[in-house]
Amino acid sequence: TVQTITYMPHFISIVVISGMLVDFLARDGLINNILSSWFGFTPHTFLQESGWFRSIYVSSNIWQNIGWGSIIYLSAMSSIDPSLYEAAKVDGANRWQQTFSITLPGIMSTIVILLILQIGNFMTIGADKILLLYNPTTYETADVIGTFVYRKGILESNFSYSSAVGLFNSLINFTLLVLANTLSRRTSDNKLW
Repeated sequence: TVQTITYMPHFISIVVISGMLVDFLARDGLINNILSSWFGFTPHTFLQESGWFRSIYVSSNIWQNIGWGSIIYLSAMSSIDPSLYEAAKVDGANRWQQTFSITLPGIMSTIVILLILQIGNFMTIGADKILLLYNPTTYETADVIGTFVYRKGILESNFSYSSAVGLFNSLINFTLLVLANTLSRRTSDNKLW
């Protein structure tokens, strides 16, 4: 059950995940039913309140990516030689000492590469899920560069302005990616190129 709940959202379309969130967070949805029946809360329209949008977006991203992240890190941990753990046990190392002395150094290259890739997408937040979840009441909280470019370029037909904003966003992402890779190359052997 835990594997299905954590792994499946990564492999399901963003449209389906957003539809599930809309259904779960509706006034008569699963979340409101649980909160009202178990804890006595009054039902809310979570997606209509701008104060809830960030929490919903961040928690749904965690839910959507936790399974994929665990697959990557578990596969990186499987490449660590088990005899290192046995030798650490013989030397008297507890679990925390094994984690900091063997596991983290063993998966550090994976951590650094994934961090560099995430820094390259730092300014490109998933505008597709935001477009599927937000509405005019949450524009002030939910609007990001991608949705701003969409609204200015497609909805308002201001193509030159939205192209300039999109290009500037891409240049910032590229600069951050190059800086992160250069910093990683200078401090360790882990790099993208």
